[in-house]
Amino acid sequence: MLRIESISKTFNPGTVNEKKALSGLSLHLEPGDFVTIVGSNGAGKSTLFGAVAGSFYVDGGSIALDGRDITFLPEYKRSRMIGRLFQDPLKGTAPHMTIEENLALAYLRTSRGAAPFSRISKKDRVFFRERLALLDMGLEDRMSQPVGLLSGGQRQALTLLMSTIVPPKLLLLDEHTAALDPGAAEKILALTKEIVSSNRITCMMVTHNMSQALDLGNRTFMMADGKIVLDISGKERDGMTVDGLLTRFRDRAGRALDNDRILLSK
Repeated sequence: MLRIESISKTFNPGTVNEKKALSGLSLHLEPGDFVTIVGSNGAGKSTLFGAVAGSFYVDGGSIALDGRDITFLPEYKRSRMIGRLFQDPLKGTAPHMTIEENLALAYLRTSRGAAPFSRISKKDRVFFRERLALLDMGLEDRMSQPVGLLSGGQRQALTLLMSTIVPPKLLLLDEHTAALDPGAAEKILALTKEIVSSNRITCMMVTHNMSQALDLGNRTFMMADGKIVLDISGKERDGMTVDGLLTRFRDRAGRALDNDRILLSK
């Protein structure tokens, strides 16, 4: 499904601000894999997502999705195959457009390519309403309202729906519940699990919550220095505790995890 071979990325090369963000990183995901990713700040988690989504081109290595080499495919073309949610709920939607217009933009782009709003049919609107009703937030009765009037949790739920209304080949979740209050975060996480499971979407999710990293999905990656230093799945993961995961990380990375936000969320 997703095959990454020895990708590297250095920002601001040759300057005092040079930063090697990815260093020979390789991974292979099978269809339906749900991978949780943990690592300290600067470990390369978001950079990995940026490389896969096409926010920039890598300096070396290759990226293939569903058998297609996308290493130098522009971001806008990858977006038809890859869904992505950010930590900031404001990033995934257009606030001055209505809920219906936001959904239409996502739906028509992924299902029919670039298409004008005039091609939204009555059947499409019924479909949008049905999908919104699954969120259980009453948004199906507010389709003509600007998205800017919604709460952070409602906007993130809408963004999740927009990213999966036509199931993508790959879904990237970059701490997509971290900026929400606990109640909203729990609801968005439950929606995520339901949508990913029901559509069998291949998914990678960055999280700072160690317990969550072991409870969700079927694989856990730990990153350091732009590499995946730990890849746990199967029976090994089923019997893994948070303390055991931290010990394994220390053994593989050569140092203890030093992110207080992660450690406090054990």
